[in-house]
Amino acid sequence: MSVSDSVAAPRKRNAGRWIRNQLRNIAPFVTLLFLVIFFSVASPSFLTTANFFNILSQVSITGIIAVGLTFVILCAEIDLSVAAIANVAGIVVAYFTLQESYVNIANIPLAGWAAVILGLAACFALGLVNAAGITLIGIPSFIMTLAMMQIGDGISALLVRGQIAYAVPGIIQTLGSGRIAGIPWIVIVAAMMLLVAHIVLTYTRFGRYVYMVGGNREAAEYSGVNVKLVIGAVMVIGAVCSGIAGMLGVAYFGSAQQNEFTPFLLDAIAAVVVGGTSLFGGRGGIGNTIVGLFVLGVLNNGLDHVQIDPFLKVLIRGIILLVALIINVYAQRLRETAKETG
Repeated sequence: MSVSDSVAAPRKRNAGRWIRNQLRNIAPFVTLLFLVIFFSVASPSFLTTANFFNILSQVSITGIIAVGLTFVILCAEIDLSVAAIANVAGIVVAYFTLQESYVNIANIPLAGWAAVILGLAACFALGLVNAAGITLIGIPSFIMTLAMMQIGDGISALLVRGQIAYAVPGIIQTLGSGRIAGIPWIVIVAAMMLLVAHIVLTYTRFGRYVYMVGGNREAAEYSGVNVKLVIGAVMVIGAVCSGIAGMLGVAYFGSAQQNEFTPFLLDAIAAVVVGGTSLFGGRGGIGNTIVGLFVLGVLNNGLDHVQIDPFLKVLIRGIILLVALIINVYAQRLRETAKETG
């Protein structure tokens, strides 16, 4: 073997190791690039500035929910109640805004602000129940949040009783459906929440704890991390993010009704997973979630531009989610194999 061959061999091994380690991050980018190129060629109206902002608006509510889910999944947990909690918060805001007992002080409708506070309190309380069930009682997050999903649906049904509410406080109306300099406020809110979440996960002690708990829970405990507190905190964060999405979503859609946000459960989970955050915890982050949001947003929007069968659209989304799950599991196995082989 020549000297050049002996030098090239380690480089090839290092390159192969890097690709295996980054497979979870590379695959979403390749998918997004392929979708953008395909739909740009298939439809001349796809690659326009107006359509770009349209995609941003379409993924904003999913993005806000996905912020909280990113924290949860990074801890190797799951929350199936996010859509139900979004429904509760949206309906609570609309329901109490309808109570016309306004007391104006300096032209500020106190009942409007009270409705927002009650909506936030409702999602915070439901998040605390999730956290208590998982950390204090020991119920698996899948089962606990499945029960909370039913509880949330029950609360929503009890409040609206099959009716549709349209009134929301002014601040929610502005942030949910208003614009500033031509940019939808809901896009700005989603971007700010994604940015804050990224800063928290990347630069704070709590963010490091989230990755530690998800990466190796036993090691985190030995390091002095209060694992139960971290898990409980991410469940509350997930619920509050869902509540904010629910309140703004009511203004975005123009009404509050039962099961309005149910489709967002799969979309939010898909955004996190398709983006490359590991279902096994400890790997990924907000950057991955943003890529996942764009993959879903470009896919849904692009399929509308090419006028594909709506039933086929659902099938394609399911296939992409399945492929993402396969890559997720395969990347985890490659990582474990690499550890075993040193």
